[in-house]
Amino acid sequence: MKPASLVRPLVCELHPYVPGEQPKIPGLVKLNTNENPYPPSPRVLRAVKAAVDERLRLYPNPTASLLREKLAKLHRCAPQNIIVGNGSDELLALAVRVFVEPEASYRMKEPDAYSEVQEFIRAEHGKTTVQYFTPSYSLYPVLAATHGARTNTVSLTKDFGLPPLEVLKKSRAWDSNAALTFITTPNAPSGRGYRTAELEKLCRAQRGVVVLDEAYVDFAGENALQLALKFPHVIVARTFSKAYSLCFQRVGYFVAHPALIAALDKIRDSYNVNGLGQIAALATLGDLPYYRRNFQRVISTRERLSEALRRIGFEVFPSSTNFILVRPPKFAAQEWLKKLRALKILVRWFDYPELSKYLRVSIGTDAEADQLLAASRQILARR
Repeated sequence: MKPASLVRPLVCELHPYVPGEQPKIPGLVKLNTNENPYPPSPRVLRAVKAAVDERLRLYPNPTASLLREKLAKLHRCAPQNIIVGNGSDELLALAVRVFVEPEASYRMKEPDAYSEVQEFIRAEHGKTTVQYFTPSYSLYPVLAATHGARTNTVSLTKDFGLPPLEVLKKSRAWDSNAALTFITTPNAPSGRGYRTAELEKLCRAQRGVVVLDEAYVDFAGENALQLALKFPHVIVARTFSKAYSLCFQRVGYFVAHPALIAALDKIRDSYNVNGLGQIAALATLGDLPYYRRNFQRVISTRERLSEALRRIGFEVFPSSTNFILVRPPKFAAQEWLKKLRALKILVRWFDYPELSKYLRVSIGTDAEADQLLAASRQILARR
């Protein structure tokens, strides 16, 4: 028997999520994975170091109760409104499993009248549908495919904006019956931020669950957390990775109605968030002024770098995140990727039709931004 024959056909056909390259060459300037260029606060480092003791033999708090209480105080809600995960990615995967029926195992009932067939099928299919905008976070289709769910992809506008709801309804591109809708806000990989009023219109139009994925919201002008506390079918996803310099620890959370949180909690792994991660996140919440200063440093560098790249011929899209999406001049983005790498600078290129003309550049320190600019001028001078 061949080992491959033991694997489910669905899994054999999957295209896995591809993370950004992790450098193996010393000295590379790493601007490809949207990490915060500044370290955790000294208070966080001290707390983690102090916890490396005999506690390592013990299981961590299974519900991250202390962290949930502190997050609830920050967001002015109850601990029952919050679930903590092994990064927000784990919780996105749980949401697919909890709220979406796998298409292969779902059996539709017969409609009562022929005239109702089209609307009936659309409504019933919604129970197996994961909906998201494109281009967006490339993990969403992987999660849907892994679960055996249908997908409904909705194109953003040419400048990566949200299409007006009226246009979506008229074109029937938007499925108001979708079991689960992901909206990345601010968007990745474009960096574009969305107004809460826009997001509320989309949320009001949905009968299924809406996840507003706010991984980058600390670098934006506004957030939509209020919608998770206002509507029983809306979830806001947050993470300690991007803004709070804790990628290594993998801590994220959802804010939502207690009924949704309770459902997610039923299938959560027993000890899904490691103890050091919980300690690091708690210490982070105890030193928010440190991080807010870093947010402003990143935003300042983002605006300076954007303007400098525009001056040498790059098209730079406005960003509300800790990265920018750019269209480089003179030659193809993939060629720029190789030339920058040869100069020891890593950026991100996506091999998708709607993104192949662009590079995504994480915002590093001011010194790293200057290195990128110097390398770009050097490449242009060689032309």
